[in-house]
Amino acid sequence: MRILLASPRGFCAGVDRAIEIVEQALQRFGPPVYVRHEIVHNRHVVEELRAKGAVFVDDPADVPPGSLLVFSAHGVSPAVKEAARAQGLRTIDATCPLVTKVHVEAERFARSGYEIVLVGHAGHVEVEGTMGHAPGCMHLVESVEDVARLQVRNPERLAVLTQTTLSVDDTRQVIAALQERFPAIRMPRKDDICYATQNRQDAVHSLAERAELVLVVGAPESSNSNRLVERARGCGVPAHLVQSAAEIRADWLEGVRCVGVTAGASAPEVLVEEVVSRLREMGGASTRVEPEPRVDEGVVFQLPSELRP
Repeated sequence: MRILLASPRGFCAGVDRAIEIVEQALQRFGPPVYVRHEIVHNRHVVEELRAKGAVFVDDPADVPPGSLLVFSAHGVSPAVKEAARAQGLRTIDATCPLVTKVHVEAERFARSGYEIVLVGHAGHVEVEGTMGHAPGCMHLVESVEDVARLQVRNPERLAVLTQTTLSVDDTRQVIAALQERFPAIRMPRKDDICYATQNRQDAVHSLAERAELVLVVGAPESSNSNRLVERARGCGVPAHLVQSAAEIRADWLEGVRCVGVTAGASAPEVLVEEVVSRLREMGGASTRVEPEPRVDEGVVFQLPSELRP
């Protein structure tokens, strides 16, 4: 059996930064450090940080006054920030800079009197945070059918933004439907789409051209990980999301000679290594691993000023 390792895969710059923020805060200020929501969508990462003294909460009201609260990489609404201030909390913002940029654009459009259409998934933490930056003038759409039902006050003053963890391919049909129905709509900037999401989907597409099965290491709550599974299946290749090597089923591998392995943007490389080891055990002595040439995405985000030397 052959094992093809996708590149790029795993942690993106925003996830790297968010995890480092919590670790640096624990070192500099000592535990406990409270974190609003899971810092990233990965059980392994969350449990490691919890063991070091991070405490994960959903509501700033659950944090003792005067404590340190870190906002997760997915971003939060102004209402959550205000609740933290009212609670007398010290805060550090670990929001991915790409998400922050969308928040800024939402506020700018709202100030200019635009209604905003946000393309994203209902209930996702990033979407909830973004919608909170322009309450009363933002509409969420997930599909072409949602676009057909959309009612707006003034089609001439309409703009569209996207959840960053969707790819260009994920949003293409919905954006096209919006343009057809509302010709004057202001289109999103191309760089609103997360570079890591698009790059990982392109890598999966490449895997699917050669593999008979694709395994994606990631969490069920991770939007970008689920999109990787969908991309592989869209190429006609069976694909499964696994949180750990223990979830790999022997029947998936029956008759399979080539397996592609990748990881969502919040999945650490150690989990990929465990999956590869398990596949080697299941595939026997003839199994060989073929990594794709390493891709340097060339993106690094600075730490917040509170944590810089």
